[in-house]
Amino acid sequence: MTSVRPRPPALAALQLLGLAASLMAAAPSHAAEPILYANATVIDGTGGPARAAQDILIDGERIVAIGAHDTLASHAATARRVDLSGRFVIPGLIDSHVHLATPPNRARAEAILRRNLYGGVTAVRDMADDLRAVGELSRASLAGEIPAPDIYYAALMAGPSFFEDPRVLAVSRGFTPGTAPWMQAIDRKTDLRTAVTLARGTSASAIKIYANLPAERVKAITAEAHRQKLMIWAHSAVFPARPADVIGASVDSVSHVCYLGYEAQPEMLAAYQDRTPVDEARLAPTGDDPVVAGLYRTMAKQGTILDATGSLFVKFEAARKADPKAKPLRCSGAQTIRLTQQAWRAGLPISTGTDFVDPASNPWPEVHAELRYLAKDVGMPPIAVIHSATLVGARAAGQDKDMGSIEPGKLANFVVLAADPLADIGNIEQIEMTVKRGREYRRADYIAPTAKELGNDD
Repeated sequence: MTSVRPRPPALAALQLLGLAASLMAAAPSHAAEPILYANATVIDGTGGPARAAQDILIDGERIVAIGAHDTLASHAATARRVDLSGRFVIPGLIDSHVHLATPPNRARAEAILRRNLYGGVTAVRDMADDLRAVGELSRASLAGEIPAPDIYYAALMAGPSFFEDPRVLAVSRGFTPGTAPWMQAIDRKTDLRTAVTLARGTSASAIKIYANLPAERVKAITAEAHRQKLMIWAHSAVFPARPADVIGASVDSVSHVCYLGYEAQPEMLAAYQDRTPVDEARLAPTGDDPVVAGLYRTMAKQGTILDATGSLFVKFEAARKADPKAKPLRCSGAQTIRLTQQAWRAGLPISTGTDFVDPASNPWPEVHAELRYLAKDVGMPPIAVIHSATLVGARAAGQDKDMGSIEPGKLANFVVLAADPLADIGNIEQIEMTVKRGREYRRADYIAPTAKELGNDD
């Protein structure tokens, strides 16, 4: 038998150090020392004009200072310098409507998150999934173990009749449907204080009010959640609760601009399972619809955020028409555009949510489609679209104190672009680097998801 000579301790130590160094080299760089990003045009996400020739100083995870080029020398004497001459910097994008674990699939979720981060997305809002899986993804992202945006997520509440939905089994395995802390059936007998406390125990940022609840329950859930310092992210129609009932309950955000059209109908659908589309003949064919205008006035007064998800309806309308077996969409693409345009004219804060997953053939995150929808279909100016995709998205997630704009004290979350997104929103895909919590993720290092990772189930 051939004997194997043991490695000398010093050699073994050197080899281990070499392995560690190679692993560190493969990982995104982290700001262990101050970094000065110099001479960029900064679009700060607040909706204000671009500022040319700006320097951004970061230290660790945070932005320390921003100032005109070469004015931060006294603060940045020991900083590593990154020349961004000719580049444009915007805050990290936020997708305010994703689903990462219905059902849980770690490889698929990591592929989606990787595509998002390298495509400029530094935070997402997960709108109800198996929170056991989502919580672990969130932890791994914060620890820098996987390339991923930060994840903020909701526990779901709905009426008991909703829990016949097969998706419930996929996200609450091990629990009787409707009893998982992150997916609870609510009726008039429910102790809401306990139900909300259970939801808080999942580390959720919010409760998503989903379906099959009357107006009284929507209002009661919202009041108790707010008392316990949780946000409410709701469908804009909860069936049988009308959009006016949902908005009147003072929820923090509503999803799906299309569903607001149900307010114009004399009778509300009794349950989410009824897929009868909005009767668009009851809405104004052009200009502002007066019924929806009333909803928007209340939302504007309250500061309710609209998670429009408009590109979803535009994108899938043609495919649904071509497939007679497909369930109809609740609105046409044209009506969805008109309702979003009316929201913009009404001065509503509009976030950029998607609610779909593209196949592996798309190298860019889905939220880019929502930015193009707002700019090209709705007609919002690019500066407003960037505001929606950054600071409004941070507000929707309850994180605007830490992210959403490029300001001292906030997290170092921003995107470096080689071309001006104010000249063409399509330049959002001229990404050179995403910085998230001080870590640099260079587009040149991006590994695209495979079809095997993503699968074909959206």
